[in-house]
Amino acid sequence: MTRFLRLRGQVGYSEAHDLQKALLDARIAGEVPDTVLLLEHSPTITVGRARDAVRNVLEPGDTPVVTVERGGDVTWHGPGQLVAYPIVDLRGRREDLHLHLHSLEAAVIGVLADLGLAPTRDARNTGVWLPGPVLPQKVCSIGIACRRWVTWHGLALNVDPDLSAFARIHPCGFSADVMTRLVDHVPGVTLDALVAPLARHLAIALDIPEGPLETLDVGDVLR
Repeated sequence: MTRFLRLRGQVGYSEAHDLQKALLDARIAGEVPDTVLLLEHSPTITVGRARDAVRNVLEPGDTPVVTVERGGDVTWHGPGQLVAYPIVDLRGRREDLHLHLHSLEAAVIGVLADLGLAPTRDARNTGVWLPGPVLPQKVCSIGIACRRWVTWHGLALNVDPDLSAFARIHPCGFSADVMTRLVDHVPGVTLDALVAPLARHLAIALDIPEGPLETLDVGDVLR
């Protein structure tokens, strides 16, 4: 049974990254089941493996900048953004990283469709988009890594963050005004209210059995 873990509070990026790595090693070794972490980060800018991605960091100020293993460009994490990190074994059944990326998109699309929205994909840019005043705007960023067909990293859904934080970067190589947030499309929506729906849609899209949603502190996950 897959473990779905809601981590309390604003989790520091390094804490979550260390936890992901420990779970990744344990999953490869068969010591733990598939695990999905659901959390909210304290402010952090992450730089993916895209060529020259670091050039899209403009004025980070006091926000930490971290280079990570995931694919993709630069993004911002912080309060008001619901992050999901599926540490999932694809061996023997879903050994297709494009399928995995599309499945993450499908999970978010399912959540947003349940809210009465009309989310879309972009064939050239991974993520989930909503209709904007002129062009579609990005509401969810996705970037993954994989080792021995076990995935880590994942998705970041903008629920009600301060969008001005994206002005510190060119998010995913775009101008900051490409980003949007759910609260501007569904007034009153909250991050906490979306944790369980996202867990449910991830279980469906990733074809993994949905276990109960546990709420834990970071330090208690591996105990």
